Amino acid sequence: MPPVFRFAPSPNGHLHLGHAYSALLNFDLARQSGGRFLLRIEDIDATRCRPEFEAAIYEDLAWLGISWDTPVRRQSEHLAAYRDAIDTLSAQGLIYPSFESRAEIARLVAAKEAARAWPRDPDGAPLYPGTAKSLPREERDRLIAQGLPYALRLDMTAARRRAGNLVWRERGEGPCGETGDVAARSEAWGDVILARKETPTSYHLSVTVDDALQGVTDVVRGLDLFWSTSVHRLLQDLLGISPPLYRHHRLIRDEAGRKLSKSTKATGLRKLRAAGASPADIRRLVGLPPFCGGQPTPPP
Repeated sequence: MPPVFRFAPSPNGHLHLGHAYSALLNFDLARQSGGRFLLRIEDIDATRCRPEFEAAIYEDLAWLGISWDTPVRRQSEHLAAYRDAIDTLSAQGLIYPSFESRAEIARLVAAKEAARAWPRDPDGAPLYPGTAKSLPREERDRLIAQGLPYALRLDMTAARRRAGNLVWRERGEGPCGETGDVAARSEAWGDVILARKETPTSYHLSVTVDDALQGVTDVVRGLDLFWSTSVHRLLQDLLGISPPLYRHHRLIRDEAGRKLSKSTKATGLRKLRAAGASPADIRRLVGLPPFCGGQPTPPP
């Protein structure tokens, strides 16, 4: 079977140079290996994702010379698949609802940190400090029946006990030089949210399910997601999914050394294009050579 690569942007803003690098790298690797290149639209955030941004993604990628297999998978059209995954995990006793608001969780963290340093996940966010996991089932059912908002969390301790020690195969290089078989440290994330009352999935869950259902064999993505792979590897084991190969690539940064971001209005492809940049210029700006069929793309 030929390898399958994918690029999976969210339509919550215009693409920037960091997106261009990841998309081009995946597309180059697919062509070099005789594989397939998929485009997936990760549009589960209904409050921020907009049709005009999705249309711009197609336009910008086509301008770069990238083509993709159709149909494009849009996450908002596959919510049932994520519900099925939640049901599978719930049947294993690994899911529980938590009812605290974000403000309440912030107050709980502040109270914890007044006494001692509270652990944080690899992204710097504090681990869930609440006690919802210990609520009796009757109390959980009562709160849900009242219509309270809730998040569905993975019981990390129980999940790790079931799965045991896991690794993923890394073809790139981690932030501290990790490569080859990398030990998954899912416990560092605490009881992660996998879904909410109003949204039956999260990034961690949907990316795991989507890659499996689309037959993705090679996940090539930014280094900022390196340790998120620990959670994905755990979910793969719990859901009976064979893991793909991973290759985490360097990030494209601005002049101050910051990661490019839609939220900080980083220089976008459309702005560069309007200023007269060509697709060849974009490849040069992100450090990729002109693609000449058999030429290898340099490592990230």
